[in-house]
Amino acid sequence: MKLIKDQITTEELKEMSKRMFGNLVKAVIDIEKEEMVVDMELHSDGQELLIENGSINQNTWGINIYPEMEDLIEFDSMINLKPVSGNRTRGVEDERIRERIKKIVNKFVKK
Repeated sequence: MKLIKDQITTEELKEMSKRMFGNLVKAVIDIEKEEMVVDMELHSDGQELLIENGSINQNTWGINIYPEMEDLIEFDSMINLKPVSGNRTRGVEDERIRERIKKIVNKFVKK
């Protein structure tokens, strides 16, 4: 598991993906603190790391990054189930939150 401080390349992500399912890297984003953790078996592990570092549950969102695809991001994680916040699926239903996630990923991932 790695907390991204500066940038990470798609080549580094490709190497990480080989340890998982061969084509994806799990990531968790804190949309308020604009932090990202990558390379974990479960999104909940990345969420736990962010929470230990001061994040709050409602600001953390799980995604899958596909470093070899044009559209890097898949919004799919069990940690995204937040009925109290109005998100009732594994996806990210609020377009504004999806856009914030994309902005953060684009800030950290160097293509």
